[in-house]
This record gives sequence, structure tokens and C-alpha cells, in this order.
Amino acid sequence: MKLGVGSLNLKSKISNLKSALSLCALVVTLFLLACDTELRKSDAELGLNPQQAAGRRIYDQSCDRCHAPYSSRGRKGPSMKGVFRKPFLSESGLPANNDRVAEIVRYGRNNMPAFGPVLNQQQVEDLLAYLHTL
Repeated sequence: MKLGVGSLNLKSKISNLKSALSLCALVVTLFLLACDTELRKSDAELGLNPQQAAGRRIYDQSCDRCHAPYSSRGRKGPSMKGVFRKPFLSESGLPANNDRVAEIVRYGRNNMPAFGPVLNQQQVEDLLAYLHTL
């Protein structure tokens, strides 16, 4: 079977396409490795007790859209990564303790809405327990 010039040109284009796809895959892989956000782990992998796991579900429903849990990058609001490992909250300068954070959750602050009408006392305590794991 004799191959013409058009056939060689097609093989060259396919080879170039494969190289481009390989390069794209490499770039995506490097981007994911450079990203400071961890892949989502299960409650068991994180070693969460039942209260912390319940708090994580509340966080996912009410907080995650504005506050990143495992990334140092904020979204609309500051990241919650290590929130209780610092003496003061990054945005307000208030003490980083259960009372102040619960107050902010219940009554809101600046652009953050109040969740007091939505979350009961136990849910706030569960949320705080989870925040201590970040």
C-alpha cells in the first residue's frame, strides 16, 4: 500500500495533537499539585467524631459557599483553615474562641448573614466542634 503526501500530513497532525494533549495533561496535573486545597477526605479519614461530622455537614450547607475550609484562600469571606489556631480572627481582630465565633455565626457580621434564625444551639456547637478540626 502506497501512502500519499496527504496521509503523512494527517499522521503529523495526529502526532501534534497527541503532543498537545500530553502537554495539557501535564499542565493540569502541575496546577492541581500546586493548589493548596486538599482533595475532600471522608469524615473517617479526617478522624471526626459524630459531633464534628455533624458540624461538617452544617458547614457544607451553610458556610462553604463563602468560607474555604482547607485552603488559605478565602472566598467571599475569610478562610476557616486554622481559625482556632490563631489568637485573633483575621477579619475582625476579635479573640478566636467559641464565644466570639458562635456570636458571629448567630448574629452575623459585616457581609456575613446571621444564622441564628436557621441554626439551633446544638447545631452551632456541632459547627464549632468541626471548626476546631480545621
